[in-house]
Amino acid sequence: MAKGHRSKIKRERNKLQRETRPSAKLSYARVSVQKACFVLDAIRGKDVETALGILEYNPRYASGLIKKLLESAIANAENNNGMNRENLYVAECYANKGPIMRRIHYRAQGRAYRIEKRMSHITVVLDEKK
Repeated sequence: MAKGHRSKIKRERNKLQRETRPSAKLSYARVSVQKACFVLDAIRGKDVETALGILEYNPRYASGLIKKLLESAIANAENNNGMNRENLYVAECYANKGPIMRRIHYRAQGRAYRIEKRMSHITVVLDEKK
């Protein structure tokens, strides 16, 4: 049996399992997961300068959001982890489903159609090249 209080044991266990790679997360982005994934698939595995170039000239709406998020992750890597910008690449990037705003579109003969405005939580994780 482990020694110590339960919260102390959990704290020590979480310290060992903590993620050390720099990341940035955008919650409640007003773009659907499917539309965000088109852009995320284009930058996954690329170095950060190439990824920023791709996002700069991508015409999709989500690319502007993801560009800001990538710049935030780069700043986190430089300031918090002391990493070099030239060695960084996009290790992981994914979008998870967020809440859905449901709206009603009124139609003929007393009917109503539901409009779903979807949101997503977008995460970008960077890592250094070996």
